[in-house]
Amino acid sequence: MAESAKHRLQAISSQLSSPLPPIVKVAPESNTLRVAGKVIIITGVNSILGIGRASAHQFAQNGAKAVYLCDFDDSNLEAHKQEINASWPAVDIHTRQFDAGDDKAVQAVVDDAMQRYGRLDVFFANAGTVGPMAPFTDVDADEFMDTMRVNSLSVFLAAKHAAPAMKKTSPEKPTASGSIIATASVAGLRSNAGSTPYSASKAAAVSLAQTIAFQLAGTGIRMNALCPGLIETGMTAPVFAAARARGTQKKIGQLNPLGRGGHADEIARVALFLGSDESSYVNGQAWAVDGGLSAGHPFVPGKMA
Repeated sequence: MAESAKHRLQAISSQLSSPLPPIVKVAPESNTLRVAGKVIIITGVNSILGIGRASAHQFAQNGAKAVYLCDFDDSNLEAHKQEINASWPAVDIHTRQFDAGDDKAVQAVVDDAMQRYGRLDVFFANAGTVGPMAPFTDVDADEFMDTMRVNSLSVFLAAKHAAPAMKKTSPEKPTASGSIIATASVAGLRSNAGSTPYSASKAAAVSLAQTIAFQLAGTGIRMNALCPGLIETGMTAPVFAAARARGTQKKIGQLNPLGRGGHADEIARVALFLGSDESSYVNGQAWAVDGGLSAGHPFVPGKMA
């Protein structure tokens, strides 16, 4: 055997016989509670079909210490609280009725979390409105700005007040950290997925996640945007109901590669990932959860040359 080959074999043998360096792990095992001990605020939770409710279930199921259920409409919040407590009684559930675009109200819910628990780990800015469904020439300035307030200002306020709280440390939380998540939309990434005010407001949410992530550099706090496609929620329920009434429900989602609409739980599971330490290196991103719609240029099957 050539001398060089012997050296190679000796080197390989030496590597195999030596203990491998440990892998640096940033989160607990994947089969453990993924947000154990974390304090979480979610806005836009009232809808029975909504992403907020589904996300609250995911966070509670995965060991959150406390979850704040917040919405401008509080008609279902107490029912959601009772439902979650029945399944996960160890989780502290708080309900709060306020406008997510109200500066003082957002500050107040963050302050409450800090006074009770001395920490804030996740703020899921999920509040939103569809806004006026009309050509942009028929939308007045107040309607446009109200859509921006609910869908964009709410994200800004969530980050403004959550970030300083997330920087605070304690014996239970020795290192500053946190995850701010904004519900944007595929309409904020591509055109023809929503009205002009809605699309502009969701594009603003994406931009906020990107720019704020850089302004939080070095703090251990991350910010990302979730961009759902067509999901069956309270906001889109009329679309799904009309399709079922016409017998055309199979056409829903036909422009994405999966060929279907989505479920709130499918968005909630991505929110859970972004809120957990498993996503510790995910920052400043717009995560499209849209069945693949934004991956290409939509086409009608059978119409391509």
